[in-house]
Formats: sequence, structure tokens, C-alpha cells
Amino acid sequence: MSEEFVFGWHAVEAVVKKEPERLQQVWIQQGRQDKRVKAITDVLDEQGVTWAIVHRRELDSRVNGVHQGVVALVSESREWTEDDLFVLLAKQEAPPLLLVLDGVTDPHNLGACLRTADAAGVAAVIVPRDKSASLTPTVRKVASGAAETVPLVRVTNLARCLRALKDQGIWLIGTAGEADASLYQADFTGPVALVMGAEGKGMRRLTREHCDLLINLPMKGLVDSLNVSVATGVCLYEALRQRG
Repeated sequence: MSEEFVFGWHAVEAVVKKEPERLQQVWIQQGRQDKRVKAITDVLDEQGVTWAIVHRRELDSRVNGVHQGVVALVSESREWTEDDLFVLLAKQEAPPLLLVLDGVTDPHNLGACLRTADAAGVAAVIVPRDKSASLTPTVRKVASGAAETVPLVRVTNLARCLRALKDQGIWLIGTAGEADASLYQADFTGPVALVMGAEGKGMRRLTREHCDLLINLPMKGLVDSLNVSVATGVCLYEALRQRG
């Protein structure tokens, strides 16, 4: 079984709470003796997971990034597929809200989008298998635990997946700077998938053609676009407002 490192308190705590069976070993930086450390170590003891207090140098040697004094070795999480997605949708009682990221390759942007998706009640995030960031330790750290709560579905053919979503009655709303309709004219109250394009390039042609509606984000300043994770947050929170 493949293994990977998860680091940062939010990310490690999410694994401890949601998927403790994945934990192999945990290292905590010496000098911390607070309630947060005790809460995690108590669960680790209950699960029979080995943990150790170590010098910061050992944590620095295991991961690249701001580990915040905690690193966990975990078994690799199962990857969600298109089939898993439609099983999930079949179980939804309320109209689902989905997020589609077409070619977001920056791990920090993917992590930020996952974090916002969790906060806004998104049922799943869909990305193409190629030309997209994967669930790296950096993505998990930036997501602050959302990578363990929001399914990240990697699909081989994004256009085919979008067609299947439309067949399920899901309305596809894509963002494009040249769109005539504004974000605030879109209806997010039903089953909706918000489609966001890549950093700088936007959506690919086929992705754009599958959208039922294209919207723009009103821009009043000199800049002509927002970072994709910021734009995603703006759109998802308008959806959240409308959905009640």
C-alpha cells in the first residue's frame, strides 16, 4: 500500500477524526504540551498508532512546507472516480452543488478551492486527470482538512463527465470574463455545477461548450480578473446565499 505524508494541524486532525485507519505514525515537535496535542495523542493511543515527540529538524527533513509542528505518515487515500461520483449523487437528498475545476494546476489554488468548497457545502470537486494538480501534501495543508472531507473526483474525460451530469439534470454554470450575464443573475438554487477555468487561460473550448450558462464576475477596478481560488470563493458564496 502506498504511503504519503500529511502535515499541518488542520490536515492531521482531519485524518485523525475522519480516517484514523489511514494513520501509520505521527511525529510532534518537542515543546508543545497543549490541549491540541493531548487531544490527538489520546486518539492515537486509542487507535494503537505510534507517535513520537521529536526535534523540529526531524520534521523539517520529512516534508517541504510549513508543518506547524506535526507530521503524519498515512496510507494513500482512495481516489474517487466518475462512478463514485454518480453513486454519491444518487444518495443526495437536497439538490447537489458541485465544483468543476478545468485545469487548475497550482496546488495552492486547488487546496484553497477545496477549503472553500467544504465551507460552502459542495458535494464534490471534479477535476480532469490530466493537467490538474493532484492531492499532494501541500494541497492537503492548504485545504486545512477539507481534502479529507470533500471528495476530489478525477475523471479521464471531463467533457464526457459534464454530459453525464447534464443527463442527471444538473445545470452547468461556467465563468468567463466575456460573458454577458453576471454572477448575480445566475440561479444557483437547483442542482448546479459551477465550472471554473484554469489560471490565466480559463476554460477549454469543449468545457465551455458544455456549459448551460456563462457568467462574469463584475470588476470595477483596473485588474481584469481574479485568482481562480478567490473567484471560486466569490461564486460559491453567492450560491450558498441563494441556497439559504
